[in-house]
Amino acid sequence: MTQPLRLYELTGADDSCRFSPYCWRIRLALAHKGLPVETVAWRFHEKEAIAFSGQGKVPVLVDGDQCVSDSWTIAEYLDRQYPERPALLGDAALKATTRFINQWVADSVHPALARLILPDVHGVLAEADQDYFKRTREAAFGVSLEALAGQRETSLQTFRDVLKPLRSTLAVQDYLAGEAPAYADHIVFGAFQWARIVSAQALLAQDDPITAWCERMLDAYAGVARHTPAAAER
Repeated sequence: MTQPLRLYELTGADDSCRFSPYCWRIRLALAHKGLPVETVAWRFHEKEAIAFSGQGKVPVLVDGDQCVSDSWTIAEYLDRQYPERPALLGDAALKATTRFINQWVADSVHPALARLILPDVHGVLAEADQDYFKRTREAAFGVSLEALAGQRETSLQTFRDVLKPLRSTLAVQDYLAGEAPAYADHIVFGAFQWARIVSAQALLAQDDPITAWCERMLDAYAGVARHTPAAAER
């Protein structure tokens, strides 16, 4: 029996509020590989808990005596360490395309989505994390969280516009990786899971092809993503 790996995941005040899009990429990647995992709730102020990793961010994956951080690096590690299990990144061509998707999400999807949901993220955090989060995110975006909350209508339209390439792709195929999900889907879906867990904001129309894909991703791998309650369910 394979021993469970250990995954440190960002959480809010409630341990069940595991909202990091990067951590969700790895939770789904582990499910894709069929690898058992024990998850550990971690908060921004708990730097000492992951000091052994040599850096201060999650996800952090511990596999026996191996410690790996950074979601892309972890995905590469899982494919390298467990080649007999379903591939995440595939051959060189698929990996190159997945790298592009990774960069598109970082440069376009996450910034647009963050302007919509950062006030909601602040609301779910432990009190010890809230000042740090507010200070660092306001510095990064050059605007207060209160101002972002007042710009939701405009930010929502901008976010939906950013999704046009995703929408047109999913209109003609079930997953970004083709007939079944792989790491490309995990990368993009992590953003929607982030929003689902922290915010009751409706991001998509019901007839949007992305909505149907999100439902498929919530059900994938025995529903591992759906098992974490949405903000509207709390």
